[in-house]
Amino acid sequence: MSHFSPPQTRAAATADACPDPCPDAVDALEKRLRDYLPSDQVRRVRRAYEVGARAHDGQTRKSGEPYITHPVAVATILAELRLDAETLCAAILHDALEDTALPRTEIEREFSPTVAELVDGVTKLDKLQFRDRQEAAAESFRKMMLAMARDLRVILIKLADRLHNMRTLDAMATESRRRIARETLEIYAPIAQRLGMNKIKAELQDLGFRALYPFRHEVIRRRIAAQPVMRREALATIEAQLAQRLAQEGLRHTLVSRVKSPWSIYTKMRQENKSLEQVLDVFGFRIVVPTVMQCYHALGAVHSLYKPLDARFRDFIAIPKANGYQSLHTVLFGPYGAPVEVQIRTEDMDLVAERGIAAHWVYKSAGSGGSAAQARAQDWVRNLMDSQQAAGSSLEFLENVKVDLFPDEVYLFTPKGDILALPRNATALDFAYAVHTDVGNHAVAARVDRKLVPLRAKLASGQSVEVITAPSAAPGPQWLEFVVSSKARTAIRHYLKRLEHEDAVDLGHRMLDRALENQDSSFDRIPAERMEALLADMRYRRLEDLLADIALGNRMPAQVARLMVHGQEEGPASSAAPSTERITISGGERGVLSFAQCCHPIPGDEIMGFLSAGKGVVVHRLDCPNVGEYRKFPERCVPMAWDRDVRGDYRVGLRIEVENKPGVLAQVAAAVAESNSNIDSVEYRERDVAISVMEFSIEVRNRKHLADVIRRIRRLGVVHGVQRM
Repeated sequence: MSHFSPPQTRAAATADACPDPCPDAVDALEKRLRDYLPSDQVRRVRRAYEVGARAHDGQTRKSGEPYITHPVAVATILAELRLDAETLCAAILHDALEDTALPRTEIEREFSPTVAELVDGVTKLDKLQFRDRQEAAAESFRKMMLAMARDLRVILIKLADRLHNMRTLDAMATESRRRIARETLEIYAPIAQRLGMNKIKAELQDLGFRALYPFRHEVIRRRIAAQPVMRREALATIEAQLAQRLAQEGLRHTLVSRVKSPWSIYTKMRQENKSLEQVLDVFGFRIVVPTVMQCYHALGAVHSLYKPLDARFRDFIAIPKANGYQSLHTVLFGPYGAPVEVQIRTEDMDLVAERGIAAHWVYKSAGSGGSAAQARAQDWVRNLMDSQQAAGSSLEFLENVKVDLFPDEVYLFTPKGDILALPRNATALDFAYAVHTDVGNHAVAARVDRKLVPLRAKLASGQSVEVITAPSAAPGPQWLEFVVSSKARTAIRHYLKRLEHEDAVDLGHRMLDRALENQDSSFDRIPAERMEALLADMRYRRLEDLLADIALGNRMPAQVARLMVHGQEEGPASSAAPSTERITISGGERGVLSFAQCCHPIPGDEIMGFLSAGKGVVVHRLDCPNVGEYRKFPERCVPMAWDRDVRGDYRVGLRIEVENKPGVLAQVAAAVAESNSNIDSVEYRERDVAISVMEFSIEVRNRKHLADVIRRIRRLGVVHGVQRM
């Protein structure tokens, strides 16, 4: 949102008397455009200004300036990147649909459908109602990313819009300044970095840092400005020696010293726990040469001048970053004991490093053409769109994108030699999902540099990774604990939701089958027309949705059965005896079955189910003290039994009385572990001089397994008694 103040009065404006509130800014913009655009396209941008100025007539910003000054400033930022006329027209009109009465049809007629699409892509969703500001911001962001998937120029306009708003943030209230600054640092600066637009990223970070932490920013800024004379002399000496060495090698070059920004210094201090003096005590230079081979020649030259620090060399020319950034990075041991950081790149790489996807902008309506950086950006956005389709909400999608905008990445090789970029701390499972969703879903292990590793193993740059799959393998909830990439997280959640739905449909089918049997009927005997009419009346698109709702306790199976058989909830009494068939638990229904915390049923116990709205079937032991209350609602009670081949681990509580001696807990825990049982938790409930009471929560397979655990614990000399809770 731009810094907008509504007009006190709306001045009437016509096409004949178009207001011209910022002629100097528009003249400067036109002058810049004439350097690279034909005159007819410059006139189109001028026409966009006239339409925009008329639409925004009477509106002012928080600073009191005419509102149109903001869109013109946004277009000027994009003109510095030498973007095309359509983008510039859309930039000037980017707030017109949201804040004025200008219709989209007029933009299409006056300019083109593409310009109207770009304007619409940047426009927020302020007219819709959301629960809170956070949800509204997340949904606006989601809409912008969808538009960006269709046309990358949407995000360029948005970044320029955010940059000008950050430059003029002082006019906003303190709370608004902090909120906008935080959003800029968390989302928009990382997006600019992800798209390789380092110049815009650096300014967004600096302005965001200043707005969020003004005192810290000022302290660091002053320290940078007040560098001691000795350091300046050292910087000049190193620069002269580097220039002399490159000249001796006959290398035509540009050499500039790099000054770190306050934000980069601040983040380095936090990440590496360094003092301000330690971070400032680093010299930085950039060398720009004409060709790639001369980059490596220059690298040899600087290494012959100063010794390189071991393990600090990075070749981003051979292995570019995911955003297209290419450069050689090396750290030298300088003559004054301080590290000397040197970046070496070609002129073309330098342009891409500064402008990213906006460098050498070529855009074709069919979507072909453009630079390699633009192609990489399109791939990134396409992956985000895949994840947003499976995301449950806009807030979840926004969190996924934040995860995907990690500033640090690891670069990994597939067995075929292709390079994949993943977020820092990525695991072998993240790599599997980066290859393909199906590979991730069936992964069981990986070979990293030919060594077998588990899926949770973290990866480092330069490693070669091969994923081992098995047709029977499938994602589990525990996978979410160690993946870091948004693609992996979204794919796992999507699979688990689908699995839960399938389990719910299966359980609902069994429950309704049993209820129909009690009505002396079955699925086969229900006419198709009645079934379709019933689904329409109950507002279900398909039978599976109704069955899932039955399993989740949102519909009573007996009521649905009566409606199917008799067309009403109260049908005539059935002559058939109630079905004695019980629904069996195999251990694979964890998505729709839950086990009561009050009695912790395990295989071998006599059990029943109670249908609870929204929770589905909750399984209780028949001797549970709550069962008597549940039997007052027979339509919600579900006869249940354990399958003969039930599998899985089930939680159970043990109350153990032990002697109050050191090392007793370790003895009991060892006995549980030797019985092949896992301990979930341990609590001391009572303690006196002689006896302690401990409550263990453990996992067992069945009653026989539980008996083995109890028997092994009772054999311990320090144990006075064990009982199941």
